[in-house]
Amino acid sequence: MSVSERYRQAWESYWKETPDDPGEAIWDADPSLSAAPHTELLAPYTDAPLPVLDLGCGNGTQTRYLASRFPRAIGVDLSWAAVEHARRADTAGVAEFRQLSLTDADGVRELHDELGDAHVYMRAVIHQSDAGDRRPVAEAVATLVGARGRAFVVELTEASKTTLAKLAESPGGPPAKLRRVFDHGLRPADAADVEVPELLAAAGLEILAEGPTALAQTEQWPDGSRVELPARWFVVGRHRAKLG
Repeated sequence: MSVSERYRQAWESYWKETPDDPGEAIWDADPSLSAAPHTELLAPYTDAPLPVLDLGCGNGTQTRYLASRFPRAIGVDLSWAAVEHARRADTAGVAEFRQLSLTDADGVRELHDELGDAHVYMRAVIHQSDAGDRRPVAEAVATLVGARGRAFVVELTEASKTTLAKLAESPGGPPAKLRRVFDHGLRPADAADVEVPELLAAAGLEILAEGPTALAQTEQWPDGSRVELPARWFVVGRHRAKLG
């Protein structure tokens, strides 16, 4: 299975038209509000010093932080334009960045063959994937963690649609960063809440821990407060019965 051309082009055009400045993507929050607390939730389950893969890395902000916590950090994104953003931003060369579709099962297996088992960080990828691509994305996580790795998966909940609709009704219409998402045909919070844990389980992943959270955004409400989108996080590992 391969990702749809519509979806691929939507992300290519989005990243080509997004400036390099930090925070220009609405989800490009500082790691202190994202990867740092998420890594603390994952840490109790990662006793093996494995590399970490940041799936859907975008411009690599979170990947660069993960490089400070793991022996090797590799950011992976569907979009070549995103990978180019990430490489330009990584002036110290602390991480690696590669283009790969998570629906490319052969490519995912080749990456696992190269790296061995890895930990995975995946923030808000399933919810905006096309419906037919969501199971392959979950299966990619299972392939990459293998027997020893663990994954931190965090996804927007359906309640985020209400928050985004409210933001879009701000005086003057949707703020620029949100408008760019809509203009490129991206569909945030498109997956049902029950779908994410079901997909993880179907891929042979056992949920080791989970809880509610909110994903910080780089837009503000008219009163100056930060926009945060309701989400749920999961720490998962391969179910031993599914290994092989």
